Amino acid sequence: MLTLLDQLDKGTLWRSPGGIHPPEVKFLSNATPIGQLPLASTYLVPVPQVGENCTLAVKVGDSVLKGTPLTQGTSIWHLPVHAPTSGTIVAIEPRASNHASALPVNTCVIAADGKDTWCELVQNQLDDLSHQQIVDKVRSAGIAGMGGAAFPTHIKLNPVSEIDLVIINGVECEPYISADDRLMREYSQDILAGIGIIHRLLTPKRIVIAIEDNKPEAAKAMQAAVSQCGLPAGSIRVTVIPTKYPSGGEKQLIQIITGREVPSGAIPAKLGIVVHNVGTAFAIHQAVTQGKPLIERVVTVTGKNVSKPGNYWLPIGTPVDHVLTATEFTPEPDQKVIIGGPMMGHALANIQVPILKGTNCILVPSSQEIGSTPEEKACIRCGECATACPALLLPQQLFWHAKAEEYDKAASFNLKDCIECGCCSYVCPSDIPLVEYYRIAKSALKQAADEKQQAERAKQRFDARLARLEEEKLAREAKAKEASERRQASMTGTDKNAVAEAMARIAAKKAAAAQAVTGESITEESSVTTTGSTEVPKGKAAVAAAIARAKAKKAAQANADGTDTNGAETDSAKTDNMVNVDANDSISATDAIAQEAPLSQKDKVAAAIARAKAKKAAQQTDTAPLEPTETTDSKSALSATDDKKAKVAAAVARAKAKKAAQQVETAASDIEASNTEISVSDVNDAEAIKKAKVAAAVARAKAKKAAQHAETNTENGLSQTATPAVYSTANVQADVNDDTEAAATDVNDAEAIKKAKVAAAVARAKAKKIAAASAESKTDAEIESVDEIQTEANVASPSIAATLDTATTEADAVLPSVGSTAEPIETAPLSSDELKKARIAATIAKAKAKKAALAQEANASSDSSVTND
Repeated sequence: MLTLLDQLDKGTLWRSPGGIHPPEVKFLSNATPIGQLPLASTYLVPVPQVGENCTLAVKVGDSVLKGTPLTQGTSIWHLPVHAPTSGTIVAIEPRASNHASALPVNTCVIAADGKDTWCELVQNQLDDLSHQQIVDKVRSAGIAGMGGAAFPTHIKLNPVSEIDLVIINGVECEPYISADDRLMREYSQDILAGIGIIHRLLTPKRIVIAIEDNKPEAAKAMQAAVSQCGLPAGSIRVTVIPTKYPSGGEKQLIQIITGREVPSGAIPAKLGIVVHNVGTAFAIHQAVTQGKPLIERVVTVTGKNVSKPGNYWLPIGTPVDHVLTATEFTPEPDQKVIIGGPMMGHALANIQVPILKGTNCILVPSSQEIGSTPEEKACIRCGECATACPALLLPQQLFWHAKAEEYDKAASFNLKDCIECGCCSYVCPSDIPLVEYYRIAKSALKQAADEKQQAERAKQRFDARLARLEEEKLAREAKAKEASERRQASMTGTDKNAVAEAMARIAAKKAAAAQAVTGESITEESSVTTTGSTEVPKGKAAVAAAIARAKAKKAAQANADGTDTNGAETDSAKTDNMVNVDANDSISATDAIAQEAPLSQKDKVAAAIARAKAKKAAQQTDTAPLEPTETTDSKSALSATDDKKAKVAAAVARAKAKKAAQQVETAASDIEASNTEISVSDVNDAEAIKKAKVAAAVARAKAKKAAQHAETNTENGLSQTATPAVYSTANVQADVNDDTEAAATDVNDAEAIKKAKVAAAVARAKAKKIAAASAESKTDAEIESVDEIQTEANVASPSIAATLDTATTEADAVLPSVGSTAEPIETAPLSSDELKKARIAATIAKAKAKKAALAQEANASSDSSVTND
């Protein structure tokens, strides 16, 4: 099987897909040798022309010589630009570009002095230069691909992979261009010298010079030059290929010579192949051996509207209008001036543009050569464009996406592989300028890629800035930490204590601020919770806390008071003290509530009621101490004979009274506890809170009244001991206890509170009746005393007597059931004035009971024996 090199030696060729055969008009320009045109007065040198990242080496007003570098740079993609002639830099400003868009580019404007003086050139012997020196000379000369792509040549001469084949492109497939044809005819030896330099740098196994069969003179000239060159025999050959457009394309020529296809997105160097133009080889020879930079090139000036068509050496930067004037251009209406060939070139919007390194043709056709641009019609989906495409693309799909500005979808159909040869536009029956759509799409994709790259660079700069700021922050923190450690190390004990105290104060302030925000109390007393783990609001929690403190104070005072079982006066005083404590506690609790928390309007009303009740209780306690005094005075009147018996009876009565008081106090405590629980359970109900407070005050009043009843029963103890048949104190106490229990049971009912008070009045009336029944005979004086009390009551308030009579009548009604459990008497609701009158009536009843007891004791002392039923 023959290898690729064997096939190359035999001259084997492969067919390339697609392509067309447009009519050739090379004869207009290839018949005459390459000529020279007069110097222009002004030259326009765009900077940069190829590559990027360049800086100007000259300024306005500088004088330059032919070949002087105008730019400098360090990027591998940078190619310097040189002065095409001697003269002066008169301007550096934006001028129209040699492009279909005519967009302005930065341009050095050189006013030629007409002398065309060269700068100092350094000639070298090839054998004296190293590979890198040769590449550097090629780069410093600013040599780019002369076939039209203008790719930096020094990059192709220094590939990263091994090169097996070098193809010298002399095809020149455009139908009007003949610049390479004339160059090969006239400068074949110089071209072979440049090929020799390429062979030295790349050391390929084969070098093939490809020429179309429509250039037989050029093929003969190159073959003669090959036979005379000093390259190894068999390493270089001239291959003539069939004429077909666009066989001069790099990838298409590789496929024709080798049969290999360059992958999409790849470069020929990956296949071990490099392609150079014959004009590039000529420029390499001049740069390396003669030291000349690329400041001029051969340009074909052709078309039927030019009187002197041909090929000319034109300096880079020569204005197109100067060239047309020098070649006697005769314009027509709507005349087109095309840079490049009719297939791949572009029409100029402004002829005041310069010749560039990639400019190989200026075409000025007549209307007979190239007619007016036909109107674009709708695509008929004939598929001719796909058949003619040499890159095996789908031009129709590319067109749809490019026209819809769906550039990303167009890119997915390998738009970048389009070489813009124009075959699709040439064969399109609808006259659609397909290549123009592709160029616009490529420009849009390139702009998007540039913006993305700029954004990525900006992001990298931003990230680098953030990293720098973070490093600076860490450095400052580390420096501050080191300084703090040094200060702590040098700090004395006093300084440390001061710092600790300051930190403690700061922590305390933060805690106080947090408490103010959350509304929580620091002490345990104000942390009250309800059943179901519901927190009590702040104002109600303060009420509960005040009640708890009042209870604690009351218990402490009760423990502090002595327990005296030898006198009724001590028990009575304890009871009065308890009432006073309750009253004081109510007042202090109310004040504490007002100070501790801001109360609502309902809470303020409840507090006012509590203070009024406490005041009334205090007024009642002021009257109570008078009774024991009267009792003591009465006892002093007893006879000496019965003193012992009276003391015994009094002791028994005090014990019973104490026991009854304890029971009443226990019941009151239970009621108070129940009320507290009710108030907590109903804490969300403002009315329930008020009821609980009223019930607590009523319970304390009941305790006081029970103590007063006990004192009354004590006074009646002697007669009860002597006359057991009379209604006993125990029965009276049972009635009182029953009444208290009934009141506690109905404590949640406002009507029950009033009933309990009436029941207490009835109990006192019962005591009065019992005392009256035991005294069968009363003296007129005693009756008069009672009448006087009654008269005093009537004088004080006319309604007191009526209230007393009502209570007496109710007592008579309940006497038959004495000894059984007394039920609360149903009465009509009483107002505050009626309650006050009832209390006065109760006081009068107690006074009468005392008088009855005194009368009973007098009768008992006169009798010698007591009859017991």
